[in-house]
Amino acid sequence: MTRTPEQIVDHVRGMVAGEQTHGQFADLFAEDGVMAYRFPTHYQPAEIRGREEIRAYFGKVRGAAVRDRIEVQSVEAQCWRTNDPSVAVAEITHRGWSKVKQDYYTFTAVAIIHLRDGEIVRYDDYMNPLLLTELLGV
Repeated sequence: MTRTPEQIVDHVRGMVAGEQTHGQFADLFAEDGVMAYRFPTHYQPAEIRGREEIRAYFGKVRGAAVRDRIEVQSVEAQCWRTNDPSVAVAEITHRGWSKVKQDYYTFTAVAIIHLRDGEIVRYDDYMNPLLLTELLGV
C-alpha cells in the first residue's frame, strides 16, 4: 500500500495516542527499513534494522508498560514535506499525566522520515531521552 507522508505521520500520532499498535507501526516500514534513535539512551539501540526487527523491538519494550506509567491525554502531529519528495519532517507532541512524577507533562519529538514507494526506509527519531526516562521512571 502506498502511503503519503501525512498518512504515515497520522499513523504515528495514532500510535502515540493508543489508537494504533506498535506492530502496525512496524508495518509502515519497508522490509529493509531502519528505525534510528538519534539520541539513544542506555536501553535503546541507536538503530534497528529491518521491519521484523523493528516489530520485535517494539513488542519487547513498548506497549502496556508505558501506559502503566503515563496517561496520554492529547496528541498533536504536524507533517512538513521537503524539497525532496522522499523526505518528510514530523513534529509530534503529546501531553498527559506522568504517574511516576505525579505531574502533568508535555513531550515533543521530531522525526525525519525517508520514504520509498509509500514505505518508511529510515525513521530518524529526535526525542529527548532524558525527559522520557524521567517520565517513565526508567
